[in-house]
Amino acid sequence: MVTWQCPDRAGIVHAVTGACVSAGGNLTELQQFSSTDTGRFFMRLQVRDMTSAADLTAALRGIAPAFQASVSVDHLGRPLRTLVLASKAPHCLAHMLFNRDAGRLPVDIVAVMANHPDLADLAAFYGVEFEHRPIVKGSSKSKEEFEQAVLDKVEERDVELVVLARYMQILSPHLCEELSGRCINIHHSFLPGFKGANPYRQAHERGVKLIGATAHFVTSDLDEGPIIEQNVQRVDHSQTVAQLTAIGQDTESTTLAEAVRLHCEHRAFLDGRRTVIFR
Repeated sequence: MVTWQCPDRAGIVHAVTGACVSAGGNLTELQQFSSTDTGRFFMRLQVRDMTSAADLTAALRGIAPAFQASVSVDHLGRPLRTLVLASKAPHCLAHMLFNRDAGRLPVDIVAVMANHPDLADLAAFYGVEFEHRPIVKGSSKSKEEFEQAVLDKVEERDVELVVLARYMQILSPHLCEELSGRCINIHHSFLPGFKGANPYRQAHERGVKLIGATAHFVTSDLDEGPIIEQNVQRVDHSQTVAQLTAIGQDTESTTLAEAVRLHCEHRAFLDGRRTVIFR
């Protein structure tokens, strides 16, 4: 599987496909997009029957400088080494772990780190390392220590992706920068309308008709990073706060898992403040 991005110009597809053929590759899928907003070109190819992955990589890197291109070659379906950050809510983590075991989500979850101990049993049930590091409210030191532990874990375990599975802490600009392009978060769609605690109760009180969730890359702009996936469910006045919460949590879980899948299959490209998604 090949991903390619560069400034848009003529001749890119011809050159890239030619390089794949020169390495003995047979193209089974090709998706491309030219961004008129940023002038960037994006392409994703699935290649089989090549002489070797090393030969394919060499052929593509041989032409990349002429196009000022960034190119990567990976095995389709290879699980990305993933670190999950969590707090108390289990729904997103449980959904990811179940779908990992079911073979639906190409992730190798190396550890779960949380600022509360509540999810230790869930992680243990799925055989995943769990590390609890408390963050004391109002203590910048404990938060800095937690974030440094995250960076240490990323380096020690060769982590490729960090997922915030309802991790209820705001990441520092430093950590956002360190994890740029490889950290995914999920939040309900009520923001910025219903901030703070009990958003589903607020939604119930206001008679909300749609409940949704947004998964996005993390940036220092809180909950405003490039969007990867969104979903929405229709609700009505007859549903209780508990029912709205259940619908919302299910939507959050599936939306986050789909965003993670798209990223792990190299289908999500950053294009300025937005993403290009090849489905």
